[in-house]
Amino acid sequence: MTTRPQIDTEFPLQKYNTFGIPAVAAGFVRLCSDDDYVALMESELLRNSPFFILGGGSNVVLPDRYDGIIVHPDNKGVHLVGTENGVAYVEAGAGEVWAEFVDRCIDNGWHGLENLASIPGCVGAAPVQNVGAYGREAKDVVAQVHCYDIQKGVQQWIDAADCGFGYRWSRFKGEWKDRFLIDRVVFALTCDFVPDLSYKALATAVAERGIDSPTARQLADVVSEVRNSKLPNPKTVGSAGSFFKNPVVDGTTYETIRSEYPDIVSFPAGDGRYKLAAGWMIEHRGWKGRAMGRAGVYEKQALVLVNLGGCSGADVRILADAIIADVYSHFGVKLECEAIFV
Repeated sequence: MTTRPQIDTEFPLQKYNTFGIPAVAAGFVRLCSDDDYVALMESELLRNSPFFILGGGSNVVLPDRYDGIIVHPDNKGVHLVGTENGVAYVEAGAGEVWAEFVDRCIDNGWHGLENLASIPGCVGAAPVQNVGAYGREAKDVVAQVHCYDIQKGVQQWIDAADCGFGYRWSRFKGEWKDRFLIDRVVFALTCDFVPDLSYKALATAVAERGIDSPTARQLADVVSEVRNSKLPNPKTVGSAGSFFKNPVVDGTTYETIRSEYPDIVSFPAGDGRYKLAAGWMIEHRGWKGRAMGRAGVYEKQALVLVNLGGCSGADVRILADAIIADVYSHFGVKLECEAIFV
């Protein structure tokens, strides 16, 4: 006998998005176990209704009301699958809180996630967004993703090489959007710790603290301190973290912009391309600390949009669109949102 998934109706989502938008979902399904995932697949509910997969809600902007099913992976569990040639293969449930998972890995001597410490969200979102910070990305450590094919109703493992990882991108966010429901991820971590200080600002922060050879815990702590100095605490200030992607342009476009704005912050992106600092462009245009209605630009970091109290998804959209239009009109570069409008 097939078990039907439990659906909560008219479900409040304010606690399920770090922007703190008081949204409501027509239906809400919480997945805490393998049985919950199987029941949801067998019900074919997601094949017959609009749905959105919502983990920690740290990278989304919700509407006042979502007239579909919100699917919330909440399955926990972290365990060592095995070790081979100095690599520890660690499996984690999609509902694990990312920051707590990173800490647990450090405590167990599984390394490679230190630069990704304190990022809000859940494990299941890491391969979707290819989360990254301070010189590291999820693609550097993801080995396999286990998921359910919503269209076919079957389970399968997908290797990292097949995920199409790019800058804040994967096939789960592109052509596979609304097709796969991730329930767990296996990470390939190292048993021996080697600090990754390739990101200049992080290396500088470590040196400023007088640390010559950081331990894994020290590196993660420095990352957390640097993040906290630039980004608002979602427990006190609603936001979706870094709201815009850093745009990548060709060499000709870069030289044209640099000729007019010689102090623009940029980084080589390979193949003669350059990644421009979106935060610098937004701040240069005078948006830092500004507000439009109940949404504003964070006073400490122009890349972050914040909830000034009672903010709606529409308020955020208006502010984001205004910034995108202004930056484009002056730099000829169109910013893309890293945050997802549902």
